[in-house]
Amino acid sequence: MRLSRYPISTLKEVPADAEVISHRLMLRAGMIRRLAAGLYSWLPMGLRALKKVEHIIREEMDRAGALELCMPTIQPAELWKESTRWNKYGPELLRFKDRHEREFAYGPTHEEVITDIARRELRSYRQLPVNFYQIQTKFRDEIRPRFGVMRAREFLMKDAYSFHVDEASLNQGYLAMYDAYVRIFTRMGLKFRAVQADGGSIGGNVSQEFHVLADSGEDAIAFSDGDSYAANLELAATAPASPRPAASRALERVSTPNVRSIDDLCAFLKVNAAQCVKTLLVDGSNNDVVALIIRGDHELNAVKSQKLPGVANPLRMASADRVRAATGADAGSLGPIGFAGKVYADHAAAAVADFICGANEREVHYTGANWGRDLPDVISVDMRNAIEGDPSPGGSGSLQIARGIEVGHIFQLGQLYSAAMQATVLDEQSKAVTMYMGCYGIGVTRVVAAAIEQNNDANGIIWPEAIAPFRIVLVPLAYQKSALVKEVADRLYEEFSAAGIDVLLDDRDARPGVKFADSELLGIPHRIVIGERGLGTGQLEYRHRRDSAATEIPVASAVDHVLQNSNR
Repeated sequence: MRLSRYPISTLKEVPADAEVISHRLMLRAGMIRRLAAGLYSWLPMGLRALKKVEHIIREEMDRAGALELCMPTIQPAELWKESTRWNKYGPELLRFKDRHEREFAYGPTHEEVITDIARRELRSYRQLPVNFYQIQTKFRDEIRPRFGVMRAREFLMKDAYSFHVDEASLNQGYLAMYDAYVRIFTRMGLKFRAVQADGGSIGGNVSQEFHVLADSGEDAIAFSDGDSYAANLELAATAPASPRPAASRALERVSTPNVRSIDDLCAFLKVNAAQCVKTLLVDGSNNDVVALIIRGDHELNAVKSQKLPGVANPLRMASADRVRAATGADAGSLGPIGFAGKVYADHAAAAVADFICGANEREVHYTGANWGRDLPDVISVDMRNAIEGDPSPGGSGSLQIARGIEVGHIFQLGQLYSAAMQATVLDEQSKAVTMYMGCYGIGVTRVVAAAIEQNNDANGIIWPEAIAPFRIVLVPLAYQKSALVKEVADRLYEEFSAAGIDVLLDDRDARPGVKFADSELLGIPHRIVIGERGLGTGQLEYRHRRDSAATEIPVASAVDHVLQNSNR
């Protein structure tokens, strides 16, 4: 493409509404433009990168034996009611009625539609296993769309769904998709990690997320430095602590005026937060209140906690009125001693002796409290966030914490949807059996933004070569004034195009500094500068986007040099 024919301008100023690096750079580079909250138009430069991502995904899905189809974005409410998700999915599901007052949804995902296709088209076990996929627009009515295309309301997604006659076949299909995802993100040149994850609104018992590692990532992931264990922080396991020491202090009631938090308590008593326990009261599933106890230096994990027997799901903190009714106190002075309801303690909290806790009396705490002596021994569970340095659940090494951007998620759905929607096939004995399902998603638009979050510097984007909108940019100096520069630039443009290399020719009548700044902002991996001085000795100036300095190369070897320096 000749840049003079590209009508979209780059921007010097950072847009005021852009919060993260990828959003700022995508707007400045003329890749996207905002239409409304969470809605973006993809301009030609951005669309080229998006299509590169699509191409890699499509090739690897086809290689894995998946079959591409295309399903409607608008879905009838009847299917969602049949799966029971019409009321469960929440306000992110955009619901509306047509002119005949029939209810529809703008699909955020396609489990119901593909299950309907499967129950109509699949009749025999001989047709299984099968995997269908599409690259299709989705819509989720985010309450607060932000971060550009990272958390937009409308987005492009690759979603695949596999059907199996039994669980063993589902396991095989799941592993095949895992391998395909590893190939996809490796080919894209991204640094990523696959981690154990919660099924969320999609469901299923086994799932893994694929995260692009970036300091700006919304998600925290925990991984071992000594084995292969990795999990989203919301699911990362913590092991039972070492045996609890014997009690060595007497229980003492202490006045703690103006103490409302663990930090206040530690400052007042001059103790470490690890010697304190926090009591959090949450709604129970039987219209009661449950006490969750964690160590003062730890944070409660909502995903783990809401799965505990007797705890409401989703997790809800008890109201101030319910807290007072259950304890006689307000938040800030709560504790497990004398609490009459169900109590769970995190493994670490259950292993503390002589701990400090609230006395269920305003501005009063206990010191020297001990399980089994001052209150009953407690049910010890895993319900906190893992922290850096925790032992790896894999058995070797300790956990490290990093930030990640979720770009892919794979699930074993089992019979969650197929049973609800009666999707069956006949087995070898001609008996109807409910199919097993897997679900495999990649946020295509999110991959583009995540790649930028991981690959950028102060000057702009640094594209991994496989998904760059162009592989090389030619920057001729005085293109309109020098016949020699124009002749060489046009010839190189044709040679790179003939070699199958996506080439951008900056033939604008602009100052060299403008051209150099735009080439760095756009993040094109290879740049060749063509000037009269260099051509006098048959040389061009070459620089890879990741290099700090340029080198001279012969005009005759330009194409070969770029090929030799590709995929860095």
